[in-house]
Parts: sequence; structure tokens; C-alpha cells
Amino acid sequence: MSNSIIIKRKVLFGDCDPEGIVYTPRFSYFAVEAIHDALSVWLDGPGLRTLMGFDILPPARAFSLEFLHPVTWDDELSMKVTVDNIGEHSFSFLIEGSIAAGIIVFTANLTHVCISPETKKIVHVPDKLRVLLQGDF
Repeated sequence: MSNSIIIKRKVLFGDCDPEGIVYTPRFSYFAVEAIHDALSVWLDGPGLRTLMGFDILPPARAFSLEFLHPVTWDDELSMKVTVDNIGEHSFSFLIEGSIAAGIIVFTANLTHVCISPETKKIVHVPDKLRVLLQGDF
């Protein structure tokens, strides 16, 4: 599988609840944003637009998230994004978020399935996409 890409993001005031802790749903945004940024590197173009250029729609099939440590305003998240699996009709990413001193704060896994834009039926992962996601960077 491809090498990991590290995506950094500073936690903003608006990401937090009144106690200054990241609001739970924001972690899903962080994970998806990190995947899109990593795709921009792996696919050598704007992540999601380039992905859809393979004549597929990539809806999420599964998403899981595990919280391991609180994150607060002004923390810098380092999110390691890795292609976890490429199946016949789907591909998955693993995201590991950490803050200073390497403290892992969350892990997430997101699986996309390939759908034909015309028929809305499941199709195979395009060969060219498979090669790019498996590549060594």
C-alpha cells in the first residue's frame, strides 16, 4: 500500500464546545478533510475532483471513529492518512490523529465504494486509481 501522508491542522476556537474541548462531530470533518488532502498528493491533483474524474462516485460505505484523548483549542493535530485496503469495489483509509509529544488522540477508518455515475450501481475500482493508491511515494 502507499506510504502515509501527514496532514496538519490547527484546532480552531469554532471547533470546540464551551469548555474548550473539540466538539465530537468535528473529528469526522478532520478525518475527511485529511483524506481529501492526502488524495491530492496521491492522485497529483485536487483530491476529490481528481477522484471523481475516474468516472466514479465514491460514497462512504462505512466510517468508524475512536476517541482516545481530549483535544483543545490551539492544539495542532497531525493526522497520518494511510490507504488501508483496496478491494474489488471499495477502498479504505486509516487516519491516526495525534497532538504534541506524539499523543494519539483519535483513530478513524473510512471506506468508500465505487458507484457508476450513470447507473448508480456498484462498479470495480478503476485500475488507474488502484495503481495510484498502491503507489510508493
